[in-house]
Amino acid sequence: MKKLVFTGGGTAGHVTPNLAIIKEIRHEDFQIDYIGSKNGIEKELIEKTGIRYHSISSGKLRRYLDFENVKDIFRVLKGCLDARRILKKLKPDLVFSKGGFVSVPVIIAASTLKIPIYIHESDLTPGLANKISQRFATKIFTSFDETKKYLPASKTEAIGSPIRKEILQGSEDKGRRFLEFHSQLPVLLIMGGSLGARKINEAVRNNLDELTKRYQIVHLCGKGNIDALLENRRGYRQFEYVHEELADILATTDFVITRGGSNAIFEFVALEIPMVIIPLSRAQSRGDQILNAESFQAKGYSVTLEEEELTSESLQDHLDMITVKKEEIRRKMREGNQAGALDKLVAEIRAIAAK
Repeated sequence: MKKLVFTGGGTAGHVTPNLAIIKEIRHEDFQIDYIGSKNGIEKELIEKTGIRYHSISSGKLRRYLDFENVKDIFRVLKGCLDARRILKKLKPDLVFSKGGFVSVPVIIAASTLKIPIYIHESDLTPGLANKISQRFATKIFTSFDETKKYLPASKTEAIGSPIRKEILQGSEDKGRRFLEFHSQLPVLLIMGGSLGARKINEAVRNNLDELTKRYQIVHLCGKGNIDALLENRRGYRQFEYVHEELADILATTDFVITRGGSNAIFEFVALEIPMVIIPLSRAQSRGDQILNAESFQAKGYSVTLEEEELTSESLQDHLDMITVKKEEIRRKMREGNQAGALDKLVAEIRAIAAK
């Protein structure tokens, strides 16, 4: 039996692509383990699947001066020792990483044990974790063609983003029944994400009278952001999150307002849903979502609305843009769709396991 170790965490975006791959191969002749942090979101998501989970010490990789950086040096060093101990025991044939700060000790430890390492970078520019890890990687895969210029050319391949297959298999009828929506108005999905959802939530709710004249609205507003006064609002459904129903909701969705996280926006391309992307500002992030949004707008998949320019009026203006251009946007998405990334990664994993 071949042995695989997956790693990656810090945000759901560093975990869900790993889960997509694991779902494809877990019933084959593989022993699969996951290494993550002790308290990160990856622990919760992976343990739900029944995959064996191993916790290590990890620090946060910061780009600014902070006394915590000194402490985190020791946490990362301990994480390397933790990971090396686990890897020596498991003896995997491959380590696959989706990035995030917890992946760095795992990759360093794997390199000292001469274990092959595959990395997938979702964003247009590599995050700090993958900037460190790329020198140890056997092979690097990217979502964007543009990312290749930031990484070693000899071992980098642009393949797109691994799309969860279940996302593509939703039922429009089930989605409409779940939402109690009719077919006379288009469905607008709003996904503000967990970080920085407040401004999007406010802009949408401040403009509900106008928006609900044109759209039926599904609002995934984030934990703790339900507005009890809007619970019975006609044509408006709000949820903190959805899980099992997400594919059916997406099957009913005509337009989406979203942040610029790579995994989500590639899924919307695969589903051919025109987007207004409101990326996190540079004050809230390293600017990766801004670059993702610029790339998608240049390809004709979306329009970008900077958070600093977000108002009820500008939001409606940008929705009008994608409504007018919806057929052109869907055609470009269809022509540029990179839906084969998941199959490519699974084939690469199977190939190294077969050696």
